[in-house]
Amino acid sequence: MTPDPRRFHSHHQQGFVRIGVATPIVAVADPARNGAAAQEIVERAAREAVDLVIFPELNLSGYAIDDLHLQDALLGGVEAAVLRLAEATRDLQPVILVGGPVRRNGRLYNCAIALARGRILGVVPKVFLPNYREYYEKRWFASGHGLSGLTIELAGQEAPFGTDLLFKAEDLADFVFHIEICEDYWAPTPPSTEGALAGALILCNLSGSPITVGKAEDRSLLSASQSMRCIAAYAYSAAGTGESTTDLAWDGQGSIHEMGELLARSERFAREPQLIVADVDVQRIRLERMRVPTFNDAAARAGHPETRFRSVSFAHRPSFADVGLRRAQRRFPFVPDTPERLDQDCYESFNIQVQGLVKRLEATRARHMVIGVSGGLDSTQALIVAAKACDLLGRPRDTILAYTMPGFATGDETKGNAWTLMRALGVEAHEIDIRPAARQMLTDMGHPFARGEPVYDIAFENVQAGLRTDYLFRLANHRDGFVIGTGDLSELALGWCTYGVGDQMSHYAVNAGLAKTLIQYLIRWTVATDQLGPEAGTVLKAILATEISPELVPAGEDGVIQSTQSKIGPYELHDFFLFHILRYGLPPSKTAFLAWHAWHDAAAGRWPAGFPEDGRNAYDLATIARWLESFLWRFFQTSQFKRSAIPNGPKISAGGSLSPRGDWRAPSDSLADVWLAELRDGLPEAAWPRRAG
Repeated sequence: MTPDPRRFHSHHQQGFVRIGVATPIVAVADPARNGAAAQEIVERAAREAVDLVIFPELNLSGYAIDDLHLQDALLGGVEAAVLRLAEATRDLQPVILVGGPVRRNGRLYNCAIALARGRILGVVPKVFLPNYREYYEKRWFASGHGLSGLTIELAGQEAPFGTDLLFKAEDLADFVFHIEICEDYWAPTPPSTEGALAGALILCNLSGSPITVGKAEDRSLLSASQSMRCIAAYAYSAAGTGESTTDLAWDGQGSIHEMGELLARSERFAREPQLIVADVDVQRIRLERMRVPTFNDAAARAGHPETRFRSVSFAHRPSFADVGLRRAQRRFPFVPDTPERLDQDCYESFNIQVQGLVKRLEATRARHMVIGVSGGLDSTQALIVAAKACDLLGRPRDTILAYTMPGFATGDETKGNAWTLMRALGVEAHEIDIRPAARQMLTDMGHPFARGEPVYDIAFENVQAGLRTDYLFRLANHRDGFVIGTGDLSELALGWCTYGVGDQMSHYAVNAGLAKTLIQYLIRWTVATDQLGPEAGTVLKAILATEISPELVPAGEDGVIQSTQSKIGPYELHDFFLFHILRYGLPPSKTAFLAWHAWHDAAAGRWPAGFPEDGRNAYDLATIARWLESFLWRFFQTSQFKRSAIPNGPKISAGGSLSPRGDWRAPSDSLADVWLAELRDGLPEAAWPRRAG
């Protein structure tokens, strides 16, 4: 069956739920006006294809109305507002969570009321009632603690009532949410924790929360930490403009977090109604819970809360139209996209490498570190890490034995950069011309190149790569040293390394946890922070500007040198694929969807700020599909045997490592067919123009 191209571009089809956090203008103790204000926002949210809208605590009555909560006229007005709102939004897509005081069995509860297509899905009472400092909620409300299995008559409908409710869409995968109210998540044991353990992927908080200096940061911390700890999304809405300022003030803070990451935040102290919107990746959340056994352990320790919760099902009737993606998509997922985080991550990455190498040097008691220096990115990063390790230990930099080993295709530029860098760092520098040994080996093999024929096959390339590593190991034996590996995470993912006695092997692989895109930023950071002095900084800039090449095949008649990325594809795309497939286990078609949103035009995705060197490349879906197909074949089928035998090296990024002792354990003889099939079936025909006919 030919895939429907509209389904590929549908955020719903790709595992997203669109969440809106609303901050209406409050009319104090006027449920009719507040209900109308909520209706206006819901209508706006429907136009923006929002699935779930969260309002502030007690938004239908106003939060700061004190003893007016106990007036029957007001409480009747709230019920009438609920009825009108349910009727007015009957034909609209969003599920609505509004707040109001609700009467039941001679008690008054501070409640969240869930509405969908005219139906009251359920009513959830607040558990923790603050009664300290400016708060006095126990004067008016009863706690919902322990209330389960109950129903309520509200606005002419009977609905589930209690703190044991999970809301689940019947027709949109992973759209499962839980509700708590304000103080609930300030408590040591928030009800949303049990909600998450019971299966909710989206945690919602209707909050009043008057503002005081510094409180906004506290709320952000709680929302971020709860979303991270519970492996969930957390949507938070605090009361804003219009609430009574008799003794308090209100900023209307709204936020949407996903597993610790801020997706959207509202304007605080706004004079207009606010609605922030973000697409939450509920599929990613579900997959993350599967790979973190601690989550199930916590559920077991809590007595498996899912056995105590009632599931409230509803027909959501989602649209599969292309409505874009309301979510900032990072082009370089291994690299932070703010200058502050970039500086911090580069500092940590660099020092993780240095610490690992220092420990290995101390453990081996070797006199030297041996490294091959090509003038390219990877060997440069490994060399500067080695230099800083010497500095940290107080050892002279001539502890490092650095060798540049020109072959048949080594260019003057890279060789010159290698020598300039070695001299700038003060290491013991040498040059070994591997061509005579390579010629002898090719002659012994009977290779056509030895007879003068321009045959540049894989044997021709690997003779050179293997000789370089062989020299380094024997030099390490000769000089009482150990070999520092230079290969990186991206090359390991693609199998772009020579197995055995080649660049796949070393005594310690300091770069094995670094993606190629992050290495570029680390070198830039080294220059920007003047880690190694101005002379080294100058040559590092030159190295950054050099084409990535293994320099194993001589330039053609046109003078064009061998280019890695023209052969295997852009590293910036491969690193994107690697992050989402390795870290989260996302299916290939969704990875392509995210890549398209990040890369389809020059201004599409976010990339790290503050570095003018960054290009604004763009890739269409056909290009993304082509290189993703290549990545899947390389990653899942042809290169695992190389990763199964890699040497030690430090894990650096939360994006994961490929060590068989760490983040990635896989058979060396697996097939890529299931991933390739999912990609083909999940993408529209337009993604495969080269297959036409």
